[in-house]
Amino acid sequence: MQTVERINQLSLTKEEMLQDYRIACESRQASLTGRKEVFMGKAKFGIFGDGKEVAQLAMARFFRPGDFRSGYYRDQTFMFAIGELTIQQFFAQLYAHTDVEQEPSTAGRSMTGHFGTRLLDEEGKWKPQTSAKNSSADISPTGAQMPRLLGLAYASKLYRQNPELHQFTDFSHNGDEIAFGTIGNASTSEGVFFEAINAAGVLQVPMLVSVWDDGYGISVPAHYQTTKSSISEILAGFQREAPGEQGYEIFKVKGWDYAGLCEVYHQATQICREQHVPVLIHVEEVTQPQGHSTSGSHERYKSKERLAWEEEYDCIKQMRNWLITNGYAQHAELNQIEAEAKEAVRLARANAWTSFNNAIQVDHKQCLHLLDQLVSSSGQNVSEIASIREELSKVINPLRSDAIRAARRVLRYVRKERSAAKRDLVKWLETVQGENAERYNSYLYSQSEESALLVEEIKPEYTENSPLVDGREVLQACFDAALAREPRLFAIGEDVGKIGDVNQAFAGLQDKYGELRVTDTGIRECTIVGQGIGAALRGLRPITEIQYLDYLLYAIQILSDDVASLQYRTKGGQKAPLIVRTRGHRLEGVWHSGSPMGMIVNSLRGMHVLVPRNMTQAAGFYNLLLKSDEPALVVEPLNGYRLKERIPANIGEFTVPLGMPEVLRTGTDITIVTYGSMCKVVMDAAGQLQTVGISAEVIDVQTLLPFDLEHLITDSIRKTNRVLITDEDVSGGATGYMLQKVIDEQEAWRWLDSKPATLSAQDHRPSYSTDGDYFSKPSAEDVFERVYAIMHEADPESFPALY
Repeated sequence: MQTVERINQLSLTKEEMLQDYRIACESRQASLTGRKEVFMGKAKFGIFGDGKEVAQLAMARFFRPGDFRSGYYRDQTFMFAIGELTIQQFFAQLYAHTDVEQEPSTAGRSMTGHFGTRLLDEEGKWKPQTSAKNSSADISPTGAQMPRLLGLAYASKLYRQNPELHQFTDFSHNGDEIAFGTIGNASTSEGVFFEAINAAGVLQVPMLVSVWDDGYGISVPAHYQTTKSSISEILAGFQREAPGEQGYEIFKVKGWDYAGLCEVYHQATQICREQHVPVLIHVEEVTQPQGHSTSGSHERYKSKERLAWEEEYDCIKQMRNWLITNGYAQHAELNQIEAEAKEAVRLARANAWTSFNNAIQVDHKQCLHLLDQLVSSSGQNVSEIASIREELSKVINPLRSDAIRAARRVLRYVRKERSAAKRDLVKWLETVQGENAERYNSYLYSQSEESALLVEEIKPEYTENSPLVDGREVLQACFDAALAREPRLFAIGEDVGKIGDVNQAFAGLQDKYGELRVTDTGIRECTIVGQGIGAALRGLRPITEIQYLDYLLYAIQILSDDVASLQYRTKGGQKAPLIVRTRGHRLEGVWHSGSPMGMIVNSLRGMHVLVPRNMTQAAGFYNLLLKSDEPALVVEPLNGYRLKERIPANIGEFTVPLGMPEVLRTGTDITIVTYGSMCKVVMDAAGQLQTVGISAEVIDVQTLLPFDLEHLITDSIRKTNRVLITDEDVSGGATGYMLQKVIDEQEAWRWLDSKPATLSAQDHRPSYSTDGDYFSKPSAEDVFERVYAIMHEADPESFPALY
């Protein structure tokens, strides 16, 4: 079919095509100008979408309100085209403007090319998504957008197939929304890409993936990246053979072919949207005119022949030729558009820089004024202060830190002085430090009224008839009540569905609530949590299960880079209240009894990390989390599912507050701090210690993130004057974290009469068998002897050496 006929079939007007050309020219000019700004020192780094403009215009043309994007850092043209990014906002991000009105994607927290729309209002509540064109917040790790993309598409399947969800019209119109993903050809070499592609094919969800193939991954050509140098060729087996069969639709199109791109995206989105069939569009022969980023030049690794080809097949040049050849425009008309695009970018860049710089100049000038006052009033060190003031005044393009740094240095010289000028400088410094904390350090956790820390505590209630059951049955009753109460709730994971998970906490619930609510997945931990992240972004309440804590390693990158940092990197613009359920600590063997809690608490700042000692505590945490808008990891004690507990009468309502340790046993001689399965071990040891005259107070921290918000552990140490912190992690892991919290942050050192001590597991993975557990992890005897040694040092006469 001739290109003119193909365009006519799509009903594109001349005005629409020329507007596309205008956006392409503006986007290219923004890339060229942005690179210059970096080299002029106005920005630190630049990575741009030049060469991808025409393909992204075609994609944007078929992106509807309600749809979602999960892309990567070269999608600026697409964001311009859907109207969710202005050129001025593009430059505001390049400069790292911290004003969310000026830079709504990240408020200056992510480098250029990291786009996202604000899904939440100022109070942290959901905006309607079906009337907006939505973009999830980008992250830098290549390929890491794919797990979330799977979840965004999976949400459409749930909204379409589950009638109970049809009421939530702010989030979906019966699942008609497409999740659009973009990725570079080199990043398709990553395992996470293949995992997500396979999962989408299994699930048959409306996920449309565009691969921008420019033949390289920085300097590494495609033949090092991909078998046959073509992602579409090696994925050809995913192509469905006939409509109605499981599989993909796969398209190939040239990145410089405007008409072909429009035709392919029209056909692809129609199939994806109507039939819920995943689609891969392999956009070949894409160019990258400025190379990978401002960190280097592509002339170093591309041949002269390749560079000449890229110049000839530049997509904007080819689009210009096509418009003229097919009679849609004249040279003069396009020349005018190009000139106007250049001027529009110039003005937008200037406005962005002025806005960014003016905001900083206020503090800069105020600091200079205060330093002038100090020079006039100071009795000594005037020359040093004047020198710092002069240095600050010569900064051409100041940063916020320049004035702060100068003020802090000056205060060292006047530390012995008392003057109004010094007081004014200190007051100003405290004020701007607080303002900068809001600019750079806020929103790690939810600041809305739905924060998990604001959920009311409800005590469990028991009656004479409360049954004594296996711990797993407590969780089963909790999940049953939650599924009945909240139609947006669903649970997925390996073996979660048919058999109700390996420990039976969901036993019978698939039969009761259906496969859409309680669902089995393949063995794919990374995309299990990604499936939950994307669904949570679309207003659903997922519980994603990782079968054993050791397997969390396969998902830790996505949890750390994506959901844990989501509220922070959008400054409260997006949230994903995902619950990740797993189990760990003591059982059998190297890969089924891990407790890598130090790794987890250091990787997942931005999520809550909850470590209940039994299933009743776990149930209280789940009830609380489902009333909040924050993500969390719940680590259930693996050896507790068969231990007996009573089911509370209010099983679906009671809550266990976060950051509130519980005293399990009172004592006067030493405080022992622990959590999870170690609580049982420590309580056993405390009983043994009592027989030799040592009174141990045992505290279960219950949550590691947050940790002891009211400093209850220090209250205990104030009484006992000694502390032992113990868990099953490697040495220096979570015990090191807890020690810093208690001794440094809570200043418990003030009350210690003995050196604080820790007791951890061995530094290797736990060995198999009961003996392996005994010799790998702390036992009651280990706890006894460590406490006894502390008491022996304090009172050797009363507690003579054991050995």
